[in-house]
Amino acid sequence: MKVSIPDIGDFESVEIIELLVSEGSVVEAEEPLLTLESDKATMEIPCPADGVVTALHCAIGDRVSQGALILELDTGKPVAEIESKSAVRPEPVEPDSSRAPGPASTPPAPERRESTDSVPHASPGIRRFARELGANLHQIPGSGPKGRILKDDVKAWIKQQLDSRTTDPGVVAGIPPVPEVDFTQFGETELLPLSRIRKLSGPHLTRAWLNIPHVTHHDEADITDLEAFRKSLKKEAEDAGLRITILSFVMKVLVATLKKYPVFNASLTPDGASLILKKYYNIGIAVDTPNGLVVPVIRDVNRKSILDLAHELSDVSERAREGTLRTEDIKGGCISISSLGGIGGTGFTPIINAPEVAILGLSKARLSPVWDGTQFSPRLMMPIDLSYDHRAIDGAQAARFCAALAHAFGDVRRLAL
Repeated sequence: MKVSIPDIGDFESVEIIELLVSEGSVVEAEEPLLTLESDKATMEIPCPADGVVTALHCAIGDRVSQGALILELDTGKPVAEIESKSAVRPEPVEPDSSRAPGPASTPPAPERRESTDSVPHASPGIRRFARELGANLHQIPGSGPKGRILKDDVKAWIKQQLDSRTTDPGVVAGIPPVPEVDFTQFGETELLPLSRIRKLSGPHLTRAWLNIPHVTHHDEADITDLEAFRKSLKKEAEDAGLRITILSFVMKVLVATLKKYPVFNASLTPDGASLILKKYYNIGIAVDTPNGLVVPVIRDVNRKSILDLAHELSDVSERAREGTLRTEDIKGGCISISSLGGIGGTGFTPIINAPEVAILGLSKARLSPVWDGTQFSPRLMMPIDLSYDHRAIDGAQAARFCAALAHAFGDVRRLAL
């Protein structure tokens, strides 16, 4: 049986960063065979059936797309029978260095790092890591197979640069890493590995925080009448099998405000010289899952009703917690919402989901005494926190945007305008 790369969405020419089997490996259906890494995600390719790997047609560092042949599998005998004849299953091994690309008649030569014109041999994840630290991959020798640059190589290079620095701070490349500490010297510890989602989102958040000049504007909105209207829809929602939360209204108010202030519905060009104004309204919603935070995108919010949005929110939130979101479910957002209203807090500073230029944070609404001109009245006030990219948006624009948001929240009739 020939095993090829299955449908991996719209990813093309994705690098193999890890081989989990070798020739002779006994594998079961759904067991991972190899790991692919693009600039946006890491994914494992599962085995389609039980069997034994008889031939490998790929190696670490190869780039593959849907349909590429990766190995051959003998499915003639049940795995249980195969394993009963072998006390030890073959361990995955690194591919032979003779698989390095090159003419068949010419023995493979070691990759060289002296030329700055060549492309350093490193995975996208290592390239991101090096960029975040300001490390020059052209100057880093690789210790991995076929001269591949590993994370430890980047760390060692950074350490060498720091150790050799002079009093001139300009010679220090990158950001010094946090020193390692042996915490067991202070007491008992336990190692808790990060989930895959946190491992993937961590570098993205770091990159956004280091590259975007974040500023956060804090305000509050009177949602007394909006909350009363939401509760009045309870019967209609139950008839439709839905639960309408304040978030559906927030999305509609946000779109109405984005139309008035299009600079918030934009992204900077890579050179930072222009803004790309978007004519569509796709909103990312941060969802808290057992494995970490994910941000599925609700598309064309401007064209959907409150009930439509409630249905989609319920659907993507459930799939996010089950880990069944598709690649397209997390792409194409214009602006994101991070709501802590169901938990608490009086305000926070959300990190912008690059390449977006702003993110709206919501905290728990509270009854507060508000002066109406003659007396104090109890009003339900919701804290709003807008983090924005100061390269694209200035403080006055952010203040006006939040004021417009608060005004719209205060009168739900404006949603129909």
